[in-house]
Amino acid sequence: MDSPDQHSSGVRRGLKLPAVKPCESGEGLPYAPENWPGPGDIWRWKVGVRVTTSGFFNDRYLYPPKHLPSGGDSAPRKGGAFSSKLAVERYIRAVFPEVDVEKFFSLFSWKIPCKDTHGKTFRGTRSSVPPPLIFEVSDEDPMHDDESIHVVCKAGNNKCKSLMLNGENPSLPAMQCDICCSEPNFCTDCCCILCCIPVSLEHGGYNYIKCEAVVHEGYICGHVAHINCALRAYMAGTVGGSIGLDAEYYCRRCDAKKDLIPHVYRFKEICGMVKSQADVEKILNLGICMLRGSKKAKAKELLICIESAVVKLKCRKNEDIGNADALTVWPEISDNGDAKDNETVHSLQEAEPIGPIPFNHQAEMQRLEEEICQVLRALRKAQETEYQIAEEKLCAQKEYLNDLYVLLEKEKSDLSRRLSDTDANDLITTILTRLDQIKKEVSKLREMEEIGKGFGRAPRGILEEYFHLRVDG
Repeated sequence: MDSPDQHSSGVRRGLKLPAVKPCESGEGLPYAPENWPGPGDIWRWKVGVRVTTSGFFNDRYLYPPKHLPSGGDSAPRKGGAFSSKLAVERYIRAVFPEVDVEKFFSLFSWKIPCKDTHGKTFRGTRSSVPPPLIFEVSDEDPMHDDESIHVVCKAGNNKCKSLMLNGENPSLPAMQCDICCSEPNFCTDCCCILCCIPVSLEHGGYNYIKCEAVVHEGYICGHVAHINCALRAYMAGTVGGSIGLDAEYYCRRCDAKKDLIPHVYRFKEICGMVKSQADVEKILNLGICMLRGSKKAKAKELLICIESAVVKLKCRKNEDIGNADALTVWPEISDNGDAKDNETVHSLQEAEPIGPIPFNHQAEMQRLEEEICQVLRALRKAQETEYQIAEEKLCAQKEYLNDLYVLLEKEKSDLSRRLSDTDANDLITTILTRLDQIKKEVSKLREMEEIGKGFGRAPRGILEEYFHLRVDG
């Protein structure tokens, strides 16, 4: 007969308990009931990633056969899984009141030993794991181990989401991954699938996205990615081509797409709790990058609101923004991310233009008029300088041609008064050379006259060769 301490520890005598890897799953014994409550009824099990000091998984899930009654309020959570002994006990007492709960748990082992990445059973020594976080065990579950839990993240991230004890987590368990998650230092819960660096939970974890696509019955993908990494890799935002994203995120692991608009809607609440204006602007700018270019009406409306809020913030550099007054342009939204009133944004746009800037109208117009006058004076001065350069170079070329023509006339006159045949031959050669020179200089002048189109439209080579103006780019 089993001893009471074996019942309370959740380990059934006589069962061989093979160690399993994080996120592994299976059916039946030794970690789930078989042929209960009737022949052929096989329960399923799955483990998480957290490990106790004794080497057993802290997070394990139990899936009843589908044909069993739901159990009303004691029904398994979304996905059909029980995530704690207390939840299983409530279900058994509600659906099978005649069954002895302790006898039910004696049919299998609730405790599941952990196998490390090298295939060895994990012993939970302090030297084998990164510095752990320690949590007190809740008194709510009387069958839980009476010991402190040293939580382990594969990436050694002390702020990993898997370290947060939330009771019965409403999120579905992640499907076991044999690709990236087989790496010894990669954690599904906190490592970016694109850069492998742990994500940050700062400001509500606004800067990362989690794929919650159901990839198998009762399991989700569960991989996370930095939004900036996804944007740079063209896996988030609005992207054309074969992927075809419209304000969406594309998961590299399971090829599922996720709408980013509900994620951006969370930024309003997040910004309302942020005291640093620089951080608020960073959050809003990320939202702009996620929504820019979208053809969705909700994305366009939300983008307008965020851009308006950014302009307001820039106009309040020296003011305290802790109350997030600049974010009042956002529409009210429901829990599912939809606008509560479809006319909210439209009325907002009519009543308050984008980026309203408080100023004295007359003073602002006077300042703008002065700016325009300065620009025009600068343009006129620049044009006068260009005109002077063109005039100087063109006139110089004209004078040079005039000198060549004078020399040609002199040489022709000398030829008419030739003294000998030898002198005549030399003069003819000189005259022919002079004619070629004049022809080249006239062609050069014609090219220089291209400046009549303006310095901005004249060929770059002409500006550099004839007017000695260096043009970059």
